[in-house]
Amino acid sequence: MSAFPVSPEKESQLTQRMAALGVREGDIDESFVRSGGHGGQNVNKSSTCVMLVHRPTGLQVKCQETRQQGLNRFIARRLLLDKIEALQQGKLTAERDRREKVRRQKRKRSKGAKSRMLADKSHHAGKKAARRPVAME
Repeated sequence: MSAFPVSPEKESQLTQRMAALGVREGDIDESFVRSGGHGGQNVNKSSTCVMLVHRPTGLQVKCQETRQQGLNRFIARRLLLDKIEALQQGKLTAERDRREKVRRQKRKRSKGAKSRMLADKSHHAGKKAARRPVAME
């Protein structure tokens, strides 16, 4: 018996993705609330909306896309994995950017860049010298 009303291939892909991201089923708090909007008596009487909270990261997902609770559970897990993946990728890219910035700062300047910098400095010094008051002799 499958946990979700989807094909076994999709369910196995979900479990593989959860394992790859390091998300355990025990880390997820699952609760069911009543949906709102279209669906008539079904959404008003049954709790088909699924709310998932990933305790380690504090991320929260709410899904009420379909009128079936089982399918909403599956979709909510996919959405939660998307959020976790984006969070992890963001941390990785931030760390990579920080390392690259330090590498750029420590790198020696090229001859052309160094000569341009020195030319700019002397130009700026000339402007400042022109602002000084004229000495009376």
